[in-house]
Amino acid sequence: MFRTRRLRKTENIRRLVRETKLSVDDFVYPLFIEEGENIENEIVSMPGIKRFSLDRIKNELDEVVALNIPAVLLFGIPSEKDEEGTETWNDDGIMQRAIRYIKKNYPDLYVITDVCFCEYTSHGHCGIIHDNDVDNDATLPNIAKQVISHAKAGVDMVAPSGMMDGTIETIRKALDEEGYYNLPIMGYSVKYASAFYGPFRDAADSAPAFGDRRTYQMDPANRNEGLREATYDDAEDADILMVKPALSYLDIIRDLKNNFDKPIACYNVSGEYAMVKAASEKGWIDGERVMMESLLSMKRAGADIIITYFAKEAAKLLSK
Repeated sequence: MFRTRRLRKTENIRRLVRETKLSVDDFVYPLFIEEGENIENEIVSMPGIKRFSLDRIKNELDEVVALNIPAVLLFGIPSEKDEEGTETWNDDGIMQRAIRYIKKNYPDLYVITDVCFCEYTSHGHCGIIHDNDVDNDATLPNIAKQVISHAKAGVDMVAPSGMMDGTIETIRKALDEEGYYNLPIMGYSVKYASAFYGPFRDAADSAPAFGDRRTYQMDPANRNEGLREATYDDAEDADILMVKPALSYLDIIRDLKNNFDKPIACYNVSGEYAMVKAASEKGWIDGERVMMESLLSMKRAGADIIITYFAKEAAKLLSK
């Protein structure tokens, strides 16, 4: 008889042989920054997560820093939108002002920006619309303008999320030409057209006004396509490769970990967060344990970086 239970007998032996360990060092915390004043509104479908104006975000950032969370991922919510999302490259736009505010007041906090257009366009899609679809090649120059504006504001890393072909190459070329050789790119390399994004679209006012995003985000049925997408981002010199969502795509995280020698990130998205919160509120699950088990599964699958709305809660538990 093989007695595998010998190494499970006590908590201390379980600690000694534990193969995967979560750390606050794994986490990136998303923040929603809204243009305006005196805004601190909880997102109904994401309990505990809020939209902040810059004049109300200090306490949130103080807590992030106190918990030793190393990085934040910023999403800007502008007061004005247009067909092209021109506010994305406005040097005095909400994202640019947020970058400058954080780097001035919290210089050691690592700032990553989401690079996309859906929060900024009147139609809610991730680029320029021609013939009722996003025109890939017409959108690329605007992506370049957006990242250069973020770079000038002092961002530490850019994370393009629109799934336009050629995005990483376009960004790397633009950054290098402007002298930002050392500014890294985290590609949303394998991003699925997922039903798990619903609460985020409430949070960021980014739901498409027509159609959906299946012509540019990936089919959830496809695994090999994910490897192809990651291969292209790798070849175009992305510094980090991301899988989004996370929990239903652990196999894809493992595929990337096994096939690439770059850091692998995953995005524990709004719907995954909301499910745990909703079931916990009803008393159907132990929310804290499910949260930690879910995050552990992402780490075990191969994620080096976990972008998660649970970052603050998990950091508090890990510090005990």
